[in-house]
Amino acid sequence: MNKTKRKIFEASMKLFAEKGYDATSIEEITATVGVAKGTLYYHFTSKEEIFNFLVEEGMKLLHNSIDIKTAKLNNEIDKIKAIILIQIKIVAKYENLITILLSQFWGKEERNKKCKQHIFEYIKKIEDIVREGIEKGEIKAGNPQVIASEIYGLICSSLVYKTRLENEFDIMRLYYEFEETIIKGLK
Repeated sequence: MNKTKRKIFEASMKLFAEKGYDATSIEEITATVGVAKGTLYYHFTSKEEIFNFLVEEGMKLLHNSIDIKTAKLNNEIDKIKAIILIQIKIVAKYENLITILLSQFWGKEERNKKCKQHIFEYIKKIEDIVREGIEKGEIKAGNPQVIASEIYGLICSSLVYKTRLENEFDIMRLYYEFEETIIKGLK
């Protein structure tokens, strides 16, 4: 991604997270980035395309991080631990992206449906690991869909926790807290 496209991407992410998709205009994005509309339209054909690109790239980052980390692990509990840590790190580093995804989850617009689809695909990835852990006897019997949704819920609770603190938080401390409650419950 070239420098201008990255600036548009980052400014849009910040504006969408702070003001919401509907309240953010192309004019605000171009003013924040310091480029002409023509330059923005050279990289993106519309605000919707910027939004879609932002969500696609963010979810790709999350999926890739998990795929890389879990591929090296044989135990499903260790994979769940890796997912928990990655989710907390993503919230710490990409809070705006998570805010956008969660704020656009509800509704009937195409972008709402896409966000919901991305979140459900991600939860399915966790669900598959949980199901495998149950089959191997590493995770106690339960509904993999419910368990995966609970683990995904860590993203939400991490974001709420960070917002309550109104500053940075200790990633490892939060991870150990979640590990204590979630992992012990799975065994």
